[in-house]
Amino acid sequence: MALVKKCNLPDDLYYLVERHVWARQEDGLVVVGMTDVAQNLAKTIISVTLKGAGKTVRKGRNVATVESGKWVGPVPAPVSGEIVEVNQALVSSPSLINSDPYQAGWVAKIRAADWEADSADLVTGAAGLEAYQSFLDAEGIVCDGG
Repeated sequence: MALVKKCNLPDDLYYLVERHVWARQEDGLVVVGMTDVAQNLAKTIISVTLKGAGKTVRKGRNVATVESGKWVGPVPAPVSGEIVEVNQALVSSPSLINSDPYQAGWVAKIRAADWEADSADLVTGAAGLEAYQSFLDAEGIVCDGG
């Protein structure tokens, strides 16, 4: 896991940097979640409202709404497709996004309609880390090192 401005950013994920969402291809699906940057900015997550499995979602539309003590906002889909599973554990334990944003804190699994087209504006690897570094520098953001 790479550290950028004390934010954990795995270099094997795909990022929609401006929206603080990550994507990972897994068993033919795209697993989606909030980045360490997002959970650091939001602080303690107190509530997660998930879209239902079986719903079709367009890229950029919400797969969930997250609430913290200082923020309420969407978790946008980085790809279009069908939501095939949502992380029900987040309903009773929303702080999983804070403690483990890349594993136990995943939000939804989507069967992408066109991964190749939708992933074209996602960044990954060294380019993803550089893009996040630039964004964090421009915004003056440093994570708490979680």
